[in-house]
Amino acid sequence: MTVHFIGAGPGAPDLITLRGRDLIARCPVCLYAGSLVPQDILAHCPKDARIINTAALSLEDIGAEFKRANDEGHDVARLHSGDLSVWSAMGEQLRLLDTLGIDYTITPGVPSFAAAAASLGVELTRPEIVQSIVLTRTPGRASSMPERETLDAFAKTGAVLAIHLSIHTLDHVIETLVPHYGNDCPVAIVYRASWPDEMIIRGTLQTIAAQFSEQAVERTALILVGRSLGAGAFKNSALYDADYQRRFRTPGWRGTSS
Repeated sequence: MTVHFIGAGPGAPDLITLRGRDLIARCPVCLYAGSLVPQDILAHCPKDARIINTAALSLEDIGAEFKRANDEGHDVARLHSGDLSVWSAMGEQLRLLDTLGIDYTITPGVPSFAAAAASLGVELTRPEIVQSIVLTRTPGRASSMPERETLDAFAKTGAVLAIHLSIHTLDHVIETLVPHYGNDCPVAIVYRASWPDEMIIRGTLQTIAAQFSEQAVERTALILVGRSLGAGAFKNSALYDADYQRRFRTPGWRGTSS
C-alpha cells in the first residue's frame, strides 16, 4: 500500500500532470483538500472510490484514514492544491507515515505563482531587470515567520515577490515595500488563478490599495510585486542571439531529427 501525494495544480482541472491524473484513477481511496481542490479533479477517481474531504479533519484524523487504507491494502491519492513543496502541510504527514511505516510517493503540481504569471501573460524574470523570484508570505494564525524572513529583508534584493496568504495585510505589504521598490512599481493581485472566477487587478504600489478595496476578495489571492511586471523595454537574452555561441550551435550538432 502506498500513499501518493499529488499536487493538483492551481485550480483548472486540466492543470494537473498526467502522472497525477493516472495515480488518482487507480487509487481506491482519495483524500483531498476540499477548500482548494476543485471537484472536477475528483472525476478521475474510480467509480467506487472512497473519497474524503480533509478540510475539517485534524492530522490525527488523516492519519486514521491512512491506517485504515493500509489495513485494507488500498493505495491512497492524497490531493493538495498547487505544488506540494510549499505551504502544503505535507511535511507533517510524511513524518507521520514514516512513523507508521507506510510508503509514499510525491508528484509535483503547477504552483499558483506560475498560474498567476500565465494569466498575466508575463515572464517574471527579465534580462538585467530581475533574475530572482521570492516566494514568501506574512505571519498568520497558522504559522509565524522566522525572524530573518521579513518582507523588508526580501525587498532589499529587488527580486520579484510572490506574496502568498497575505491579501488581508495588503496595507502593511505596501507600506513595507514602497521604500525599496518605489510608488510606481508594478503590482498585480491575482485571485483564484486559472479558476472560472479568476480576477486580476493591476496597478502600482501607489494605486493598488484603492483598486483592491473596490473588489470583494477575501482570500486565495496572490500578490505579485516587481519591475518585470511592467517592463516593456528590456534587453533580449543571449539564448537566441545569433552571435551567441553555445554547444547546440557548434558545427555537426543536430538539433532536429528527420
